[in-house]
Amino acid sequence: MTKPSSLHQPLPAKDFTIELFCRVDDALPEAKKPALAHLHPSEVVSEVVTIGLLYALRGQGYRAFYRWLHQELGTLFPHLPEQSRLFRLLRQYHPLAERFMADATALGVC
Repeated sequence: MTKPSSLHQPLPAKDFTIELFCRVDDALPEAKKPALAHLHPSEVVSEVVTIGLLYALRGQGYRAFYRWLHQELGTLFPHLPEQSRLFRLLRQYHPLAERFMADATALGVC
């Protein structure tokens, strides 16, 4: 008999992030590069929104999240901007990230 927990192993952070990015990118086909993207050529809106969603899901402070992002997912985001620039971008694209967040209801999250 197998253990019930072995049926539902958590997805590794890189795999989860790739899946999340693909869903975000598919949902935002009209998204273009940010106005200041010339500083970091690979910085597309879908990447910024994906990072914003990861930040919301992790529930950490700025520094701890940035450190985790750089260490764990740095290979997925090789042109990651410095910390303050990243969080300015997250604020700028927050309305797009909200499209992906669930609405709270009286019965829970829908």
